[in-house]
Amino acid sequence: MLTKSNTLWILSYTKGRLRLRVSNAKIVEKPWGREIWYAHEREYAGKILEIKKGFRSSLHYHEKKKETMYVLEGEVRIIKKDGELTLNEGESITINPGEIHRIVPLRDSKILESSTPELDDVIRVEDDYER
Repeated sequence: MLTKSNTLWILSYTKGRLRLRVSNAKIVEKPWGREIWYAHEREYAGKILEIKKGFRSSLHYHEKKKETMYVLEGEVRIIKKDGELTLNEGESITINPGEIHRIVPLRDSKILESSTPELDDVIRVEDDYER
């Protein structure tokens, strides 16, 4: 588990661009890219999703986890049971527990995710990578 003492994150806004640099974070490699876990506290969690064009996340939901995703770079399509939504840089969406969803990048993308702390709460409905 990451704690405040072993996580350093620096948020800066320069020339109209928001930057987040992370040091001493947990890197989780994924078939579609990687996750950078910069905070995993009892009350909340934070990570950056780096997802490559041509790949996509599993179609999944969370029993307890609530997450808000903010597109730092790129463009993604969020697929949900009730339709699809395209998010560009600077746009966000909140996913509630039980909502089936998938992320499809339209170009290489970075997403800032803030959530409740249940990072392992993933129930896959469909997965291209047979996990």
